[in-house]
Formats: sequence, structure tokens, C-alpha cells
Amino acid sequence: MRRAHWTFLLFAAPLVLAGCGRSTLVVDLDDAGTSRPDVVIPPDSDTEFCGNGFCAPTESCELCAADCGECPDVCGDGLCAATEDCSTCPADCGFCRDCGDGLCEEDLGESCETCPADCGACAGCGDGTCGPSENCASCEEDCGACETCGDGTCQPTEDCASCAADCGFCVTCGDGTCSAGETCSSCAIDCGRCETCGDGRCGAGEDCASCPSDCGFCETCGDGACTESENCSTCPADCGRCETCGDGECTDSEDCATCPEDCGLCETCGNGRCAPSEDCSTCPRDCGLCEFCGDGDCQPTESCSSCPGDCGACRTCGDGFCRAEDGEDCLTCAADCDACPECGDGTCDPGIENCSTCPADCGACVGCGDGRCRRPEDCASCPADCGVCSVCGNGVCEAEEFESCVNCPGDCGACPGVTCIEVATCIFGCVDFEGDPPPDFSFTCIGDCSARACADVRFFVDEVINCAVEQVFTCGDLDCVMRECREEIAACIGAPRCPPGG
Repeated sequence: MRRAHWTFLLFAAPLVLAGCGRSTLVVDLDDAGTSRPDVVIPPDSDTEFCGNGFCAPTESCELCAADCGECPDVCGDGLCAATEDCSTCPADCGFCRDCGDGLCEEDLGESCETCPADCGACAGCGDGTCGPSENCASCEEDCGACETCGDGTCQPTEDCASCAADCGFCVTCGDGTCSAGETCSSCAIDCGRCETCGDGRCGAGEDCASCPSDCGFCETCGDGACTESENCSTCPADCGRCETCGDGECTDSEDCATCPEDCGLCETCGNGRCAPSEDCSTCPRDCGLCEFCGDGDCQPTESCSSCPGDCGACRTCGDGFCRAEDGEDCLTCAADCDACPECGDGTCDPGIENCSTCPADCGACVGCGDGRCRRPEDCASCPADCGVCSVCGNGVCEAEEFESCVNCPGDCGACPGVTCIEVATCIFGCVDFEGDPPPDFSFTCIGDCSARACADVRFFVDEVINCAVEQVFTCGDLDCVMRECREEIAACIGAPRCPPGG
């Protein structure tokens, strides 16, 4: 059987080779029970063999460099090949030495592709698609940041335009104009935030320099020095608030971390923990008042929301509504939100309380009591000059601030019908007989009591009060007045009840 099998194959092989065109035949030969290696009969043409010097259609530079030649170098593969340099492939070889000097020097090979910092982004950059002529170095906005961006070292492939986090912002960043070479990721203060900034996720192209609300402030933010990589948009604690912050409009370059006055407090502000994206400037309720808050000088790092004592109350503070979304709380707007729970314990807690936020513990601010309500004084910090924090229409009957059913029925409700004795008792409650004669009394209190009475009640009330005034210098207490005016009081008791003002 084995010899017959061998004979068949010898005759069949030429037939197969002759009639089947291109083919490869593998023959398993076995003689005398001893296995021999497979015999591979090659195809009838040798043009597809790698190494034969002919680059067949089925071969390529990747599959057979010997026949088809080495593949051309690809810019962006991370390797600076012999055919690449800083002018032809900055993504692999780094930008040329003169790139970043502010001059687009075409004779030196600079262009929008090789040096976007000087020549500006190419026309297609910013369309959301990383085109063939774009890469992480020339168009970070479409292609994302190069892998090394954010490692703390300004690599040869990075510059102020492609990686502000490592190399610092370009010289023009912060001048109010989105200049050539600046993008939303490299200069948010001029070009506006990238669309993903503020979504709560520190995504590709975002870092502590371009999007502090998602990625947190950079490590140097808060050290008191406004470094090259910081500005009013990325680190207001060191560089001060941007000029537009506080104008009532949350612009593209502002967010809850850099300008809570316009954009509202970040969701984490108020949870009792000072998060990386918060500081004394953006969230004093968690991080405490800034170091200089309370010195009477509104520093660049302070604002109406972080230090009303130095900078004055924000626009909405004092309207009677405690608006957390506008940054108001017991620290920033005691006029609307009342004093913090700790205020009134007799201890002026540094970093939390000062003469503006808690005059009860820290004493009145300088200038309070001179008869003029001047910034930073307000009704909460200096009622002697600015009056009481009473706002009719906020839904709260602020009785201690002199609101009543008479002057603010919207908050306190309509006054009920009264009798003469009720009005007289109310009036006597406005007189302090405890001190030396003559007794102290409040005209405002007496006016509110009598304003509720109708004509008949007012007549009998006048009789009682006139008698009491005659006896006030001879009587030392209220009981004496009541005895001397008992007839007038009896007539008052018998007077009919009537609706207020009737």
C-alpha cells in the first residue's frame, strides 16, 4: 500500500502542476515506516517570493522590505527618523529653536504645521477632526495633547502653545485677544474654555492650567506668587480676579472655580472640605477667609464674595434673599443669610470671623458709628450707620428689624381688629419704667401700636396716654400710673372692638 501510494503521487504531481496554474502542493512521503520532512512544491511562478528582488502586488514595504524597500518615515510615530527634523516633523523631533519667538520665519521653515506658536494654527485646526496635516504638536485642539504634556517637564516637542501646563502660557496669553498660536486649551483666558471644560471630568486636552474646575488648581496655585503658568483665569488666588469677573455674566473664560460671583459656587463648595479646585478666594465657607481679609484693603485675590469686609457686599447681598448660587452665605452676606452659628460665642475665630462677618465677637469695624454708611459697612456689620437688615417682601417678618403687620403686611400678615385696651397695653410695652425718670420709650413702637386702631379706639387710647403722661413724673412705676388713670382705663376697656384703620 505504501509503494502504491508513492507511485500514485509521482504520476499525479506532474498532472496537478500542469493543469492548476498557480498552486502549492505539500506531499507527505513515507518510506519503510520512516517519516521524512514534508516536500513543498512552490508555485509555478517565483515572482511572489520575498527576497527575489521583485515587489509583487501582494507584497508591501511592511511585509517585504527586501523587495519593496523600507517604508517611508511617518511623522507622529514618536520616532525622529533620519529623514525627519524639527522643521518637517515637530511632533517627533520637537519644535525648532526659534519657534516661540513671536516671529513666523518662513525662510527658516516655520509654518502653521511646524510652528503654530508663531504662525498660528492651520486653517483646518479646530474643526473637530485631526486631519492628515495635523498632529498633537500643531493642533492639540483636534488631535489632543502629546503624551508627554502634563508631566511637569517642557519637552522638545512641547511649547507654550501646545502644552501650557509644562511650558507656561505664551507671552500674548492674557491680553484679551485670542492670538495666533493660542487655543482654548493653551490660553483659556483669551480664547474661552474648551467645550469639555466644566463637565466634571478632566478629559484629554485638559489640565490644571487650562481647566481648574475639572482638574483642580495646579500645585503652585495658592503659594502667593503669580507664576508664568498662572493667570487670573487659572489661579485667582495668586493673580487676582479677571477684570470681567463680577460683571454679572459668566463668560467662556470664567467658571465656578475662577469666578463664583458670575457663575455660581461649584457643587462641592459648602461640603466642609476644601477641594483642590477651591481656595479662600472661591470658597471661603470651606477654605476659610483669605489671609488679608479684614485688613480694610481689597486685595487682587479678594472679592465681594470672598471678603465683603474689604471689598463691599456683592450686588445681590442685601436684597433679603440668601442666594447660595451667587456665593452668599453667613460668611459672605450676613445681611441676607444671618450670622454664622459660631458668631455670638464671644470668641473672634481667626480665618472665619472678622469685624464684617461677626461684629458681635470681633467688634465694630473702623469707622462704624461715625454716622456715614461707607464701604465695607453694611446693615449686618454696622447697623448704627447703615440701619437694620430688614427687607419687606422677602417672605420673612423681621420683627427685630422693626417690621410689623402695619408697615409690612406682605411679610407679617394683615393686622387683626383691636380693642382700646390692647392698643394701650401695646403702648405701655414701648415704655421702659425700669430706669431713672423720665422713662425711656420708642416713638416707632408707639406709632406701630396706635396705627392699628380705628377712630373710636384712638380716642379712648389718647385719654389713657394723656393721663399717663401727666403722672409719669410723679409715679415711679407702671402700677402707680395704672392707679391714677383707673377711670380712663375703665372707659378704654368698655370701648368697642373695631377693625384697624376703621
